[in-house]
Amino acid sequence: MVKLKSVNPLPKEYLEEIGFSWHTDPDGSDYVANELVEVTPKEAEDYYNAGNELYELYTNAAEYVIQNDLFHEIGIPFNLVELIKLSWENDVHWHIYSRFDLAGGIDNKPIKLLEFNADTPTALFETAILQWAILKYNNLDEESQFNSTYEAIRENFKRLVTLFDDPNNFEEWYEGWKILFSSIPGSIEDENTTRLLEIIASEAGFHTHFCYVDQVEFNEEGIFCQGQPFEYWFKLIPWENIAIDEPELALLLTSIVRNQAAIILNPAYTLLFQSKGMLKILWDLYPNHPLLLETSFEPLKGKPYVKKPFFGREGENIEIYDAQGNLIAKNGGEYGNFGAIYQEYVELPEDEEGRKYQAGLFFAYESCGLGYRRGGKILDNMSKFVGHIIKGE
Repeated sequence: MVKLKSVNPLPKEYLEEIGFSWHTDPDGSDYVANELVEVTPKEAEDYYNAGNELYELYTNAAEYVIQNDLFHEIGIPFNLVELIKLSWENDVHWHIYSRFDLAGGIDNKPIKLLEFNADTPTALFETAILQWAILKYNNLDEESQFNSTYEAIRENFKRLVTLFDDPNNFEEWYEGWKILFSSIPGSIEDENTTRLLEIIASEAGFHTHFCYVDQVEFNEEGIFCQGQPFEYWFKLIPWENIAIDEPELALLLTSIVRNQAAIILNPAYTLLFQSKGMLKILWDLYPNHPLLLETSFEPLKGKPYVKKPFFGREGENIEIYDAQGNLIAKNGGEYGNFGAIYQEYVELPEDEEGRKYQAGLFFAYESCGLGYRRGGKILDNMSKFVGHIIKGE
């Protein structure tokens, strides 16, 4: 059973002041739970090690996909293939941050990879900022978390310049390069998450600027806002959306990268990681790996499984089947036209009320921050964010 510690919720006035305005769900309930998941030091260490190992598996699998030209098999749009290869071949295209979704890790359940949100992961604000604030507000030890997300991303921004060298050498290498941060107008969550990343990059030492994506100018010579060129462009816009909805932009961005006129964050190769088709590639390369669940492009036989679209968010178009192949739960959504994988179903840890918990593990050069989603059999956009606290064994 998941162990919980009750806490006083952060005042909504405070949440509004710091830019966290999506604190209340459409039904009027609080999005951030007034409880914390109790995690032991050993469990926190196991999460840390799992994320590091999974990232290594993903990099090996990405190399395998590229070398064997398996882009179509995992649903990668053809108009991004060249850009993916260009970004993969040069270390300057640095992966800033991502989030693994994991089953288990608590309640004596083994850690299992569910999927990898490698391109535009959400819950950054909640994980990096709110968890610390909750501990402080409740007079709890602020160090009692597995959570260096903010600091890890700041150091990873420095690695855009130092790469594998010590990020403390940033000032020796930095030559005034600028990062432009963009989101789509109208989504306050996306915008404030992007602005949080801008603050982190600024603290790392970069010159930064924010500009809505419809204000950004693109040509083969680079990326501009208000006539000013930028060496880096961070976009909180999924790569698959660019490929499908803005095919001309996809080709233009390919030319920009080919001409070394700008670097895009997160890099295009993160779309390989983002595709749930990679879960099948991982299983092929590492069958029966303890962190993986059996995954196929065909329904599994003799065991319950989940059907997931290659690209999807917030539990949309998820279907769960029992061992006999009978549908037992499903969600609608807008991602049903994508190809799909079939992944072995695994029960998530539960609390006394039967609510299920899925771990979100942020990764920025290494595993760096833990948080949880709480909900029903399919976690969707009504699931709650639950922070954590590390307790003694």
